[in-house]
Amino acid sequence: MFKKSLILVLCLLSASTLFSCSSKKQNDNDGKIKVSVTFDAMKEFTQAVGGDKVEISTIIPDGTEPHDFEPKPRDIAALSNANVFVYNGMDMELWANDAVIASGNKNLVSVEASKGVTPIDNTDSGTTSDQLYDPHVWISLKGAEIEATNIKDALVKVDPSNSSYYEKNCDNFVSQLESLYKTYQVKFNASSSKDFVTGHAAFAYMCRDFGLKQNSVEDVFADGEPSAQKLKELIDYCKANNVKTVFVEDMVSPAVSNTLASAVGAKVEKIYTIESSEGGKTYIERMKDNLSEIYASLS
Repeated sequence: MFKKSLILVLCLLSASTLFSCSSKKQNDNDGKIKVSVTFDAMKEFTQAVGGDKVEISTIIPDGTEPHDFEPKPRDIAALSNANVFVYNGMDMELWANDAVIASGNKNLVSVEASKGVTPIDNTDSGTTSDQLYDPHVWISLKGAEIEATNIKDALVKVDPSNSSYYEKNCDNFVSQLESLYKTYQVKFNASSSKDFVTGHAAFAYMCRDFGLKQNSVEDVFADGEPSAQKLKELIDYCKANNVKTVFVEDMVSPAVSNTLASAVGAKVEKIYTIESSEGGKTYIERMKDNLSEIYASLS
């Protein structure tokens, strides 16, 4: 769980001092747009739209839980020389605005990729008042369409001479997302079962796309293990509904999911949250895997 601290504020102020005197190249000699993104899904969308005209740096390293990440002075360096900063928003990166200020880059174009998405409220108990929304917009084909379009608009603003290139790439990406959405819309509409069980409550926006419901071991912000009562409720649910698959994600400990699966005689299958790069697969490949596995679990 992220909590803004005095240490973070001082860290960002220090970064501002360190980088305010650095040269802020808007492009290198290769002419590429410098884009700093927060985590893997934002990188995937930016690459899909920007193609070979963008140079992307990712702030949150693979294997680091984005919900808990706090930037260090070196993490601001990319922003001080970037043209565009892409972050998800929806309370995913509560440090984003402070980081932009600390970078001292007055020409930086910031993109809250989730802007325009109807938010899903965060109903987790125990989270801070700053965490009002479920941030997992990108694990939704419809959400990804909006995020890619917002990124496209920023690239066009920075590099209008190549607007047609960004527009074409965005259209192609959205077309792929729509094709996958339509395929699984038909499948899920035909399924009598709509509920699945996963380790981390990260799939609400995807559920909204297809009229599904997630039942999860951990909450939206993957904060701690479930109570004995919650685990008992999940066991009872799985038994009552003949659940044969419990999903688990790379960024969440599988221990409780494994315990749950063992208790109800279910198998454990991997599902992607796309917070880090995984298995060399693209966003669309991982979303296709997610939807295929969830659909199979409902059959």
